[in-house]
Amino acid sequence: MSIYDYKVKNRSGEDVSLNDFKGKVLIIVNTATGCGFTPQYEGLEKLYKEYHDRGLEILDFPCNQFGNQAPGTDDEIHEFCALKYDTTFDQFSKVDVNGENEIPLYTFLKDAIADDTIDGMENKMAMKAVEKISKTAKDKKDIKWNFTKFLIDREGNVVGRYSPTYKPEDMEEKVKELI
Repeated sequence: MSIYDYKVKNRSGEDVSLNDFKGKVLIIVNTATGCGFTPQYEGLEKLYKEYHDRGLEILDFPCNQFGNQAPGTDDEIHEFCALKYDTTFDQFSKVDVNGENEIPLYTFLKDAIADDTIDGMENKMAMKAVEKISKTAKDKKDIKWNFTKFLIDREGNVVGRYSPTYKPEDMEEKVKELI
């Protein structure tokens, strides 16, 4: 299967085919509004504004599996992000990224790249601490926490998986290569 074979739900609960994003560079990210990494919305929006016209799409999947840090309805989460971080990229319905209710897209992404890219010793130590408190990351390839980012090239290949400690702005050079 290809990434373009999957369907996801938008905030209104309607099916959206990822085939709609064929030929685009994608950043797919699981997010939360009450997390220490939530300010990464700023970096994501900056990348989106800079490269959207050249083919970048950001697909935001709120997830409440890590410390219950994404409470609220899909509309409440969207309103928070739009008001606090001025986000304009696509935000989808809240999902599970691990476990028996994980959406098939995330199974595909985790199977494509099982390990996060983590930059620096400090961030590696921070992620080790996060792994200890994550109650849903049971398998090596499971998502460890909010703001794990997957980078997809224009052909639909998963070319990168970045840990929550890896800032969106640090992905810019790789995005530019793919654009």
